[in-house]
Amino acid sequence: MINLGKKNLITDVDGILVGNAHNKDVATGCTVITPIEGSLASADVRGGAPGTREVGALNPYNLIDSVDSIVLSGGSTWGLEAASSIASSIGGEGRGYRPSPKSKNVPMVPAAILYDLANGGDKDWSKNPPYSSLGLEAVSNLSDKIELGNFGAGYGSIAGSLKGGLGSASFVSNDGIQVGGLFAVNSYGSVVNNETGQFWAATDETENEFGGMGVSTFAPNDALSGTAARETLPGQNTTIGVIATNVKLDSKAAKRIAIMSHSGMSRAIRPIHSPVDGDVIFVLSTGTLNRELSLNDVNTIGELGARVCSRSIARGVYEAESILGIKSWREVYE
Repeated sequence: MINLGKKNLITDVDGILVGNAHNKDVATGCTVITPIEGSLASADVRGGAPGTREVGALNPYNLIDSVDSIVLSGGSTWGLEAASSIASSIGGEGRGYRPSPKSKNVPMVPAAILYDLANGGDKDWSKNPPYSSLGLEAVSNLSDKIELGNFGAGYGSIAGSLKGGLGSASFVSNDGIQVGGLFAVNSYGSVVNNETGQFWAATDETENEFGGMGVSTFAPNDALSGTAARETLPGQNTTIGVIATNVKLDSKAAKRIAIMSHSGMSRAIRPIHSPVDGDVIFVLSTGTLNRELSLNDVNTIGELGARVCSRSIARGVYEAESILGIKSWREVYE
């Protein structure tokens, strides 16, 4: 039996905390996901224009598969500075990979960024981009409570022609499996049928969490109709996020679950994984449910990962508010 987590957030997974920070003037922000020590991670990149840090290190054939935090940020390349400042903070606390007892600790902080530089905010920061300070602010805000919509990495995002946002969702099974998702939605593709306002992710909706408008019975003949307000330019979009579970995974299983979870993006966004998106999914395993991993467990977590992905994406847009002339779903359809 699968149920919603108590908070319906990624923090329903034991050992996960999230911190957000944003800058209203710049219209950008960042999000940090911090698991308990010793958590394992992998990642899968599907978009045609990704921007990442240390994602290659998470491949199953490489040396290190544990992480100290994962960072999602606006700001395109500048946003990677949020991960650098968070790594410095973690390193200062003595955490991180230590090759030998006498060696310097090396914080492992993979990151992915989205492009929110054309949303109308003040990007004239000269030599002082805000992302280093935003990273430090986000890590100081770590909590099991998360506000959705215009928060963190979703603050300045746009989804198709609508305001994007930060979304989260979770599942908990009767046998103790916990799966949660957290996504910043800044997609080229649309998350709704633009003629009806119904979310493409409605087949996965639970308890009317994004309006309960039901499943669309048709798709517009114009395949790009929901993206009409966006100019198709390289590297200006991207949906990035994290799937977390308490099940103890190995790196091979985590990679497979990351791959499977991308089907949630295709359920929620049309079109997806375009040449101008940099879509990335991380998978985190806190390992607090320590039992022998079966193929059925991998299949279950992969499918639940896809579902919390699609639900998180829809919730992020549903909870967003209009800013800078970018209309929210609520303003257009409610």
